Amino acid sequence: MFVKICGLKTERDVDVAVEAGADAVGFVFSESPRLVDVRTAAALGSRVPEGVLTVGVYRNESLEYVRATAEASGIRAVQLHGDYAREDFAALGGGWTLVRAVAFGDAVPRCGELGEDMLLLDAPVPGSGEAWDWSRMPSQSGDRWLLAGGLTPGNVAEAVAATRPWGVDVSSGVESSRGVKDPALITAFVKAARSAE
Repeated sequence: MFVKICGLKTERDVDVAVEAGADAVGFVFSESPRLVDVRTAAALGSRVPEGVLTVGVYRNESLEYVRATAEASGIRAVQLHGDYAREDFAALGGGWTLVRAVAFGDAVPRCGELGEDMLLLDAPVPGSGEAWDWSRMPSQSGDRWLLAGGLTPGNVAEAVAATRPWGVDVSSGVESSRGVKDPALITAFVKAARSAE
């Protein structure tokens, strides 16, 4: 089970996520309570071992902004939310692992349709932190896709059992208040996700 802890802003956040066994850590470069600047992301990313993926998270940002911040921060993956086309993924290809993030809707996308390396399937209202009806999710076995949206240490096992994802992604579900990560919740989430495999 691939586990990504997103929206990290401090050295403590990063160290706890890595020590807990996260496979990826996310840094938000779009307007959000979890926003970090390039210098902070670079410093935090330098604490992350080679085997853990550092991900820059973007929502409807220009490709110029994505490329500039990704290069300056040294992140190893780019996660795009919003109206990006196949040409956009192609333009960023080669340098980073590409993650396409989409909200769950009537038509369920497949990983790789736009040339991405991973697909993140978020709640119908992305970023809301609200759990959603995972039973509506059809099987995506074999695809490199991550389940997101409203996950917590208390419900991630149920969500994994219902959807059988390749991985999971959490942000607000491991926070003590909006934008503030809780070390105990990060550790508990990774443990719960792994035990659900």
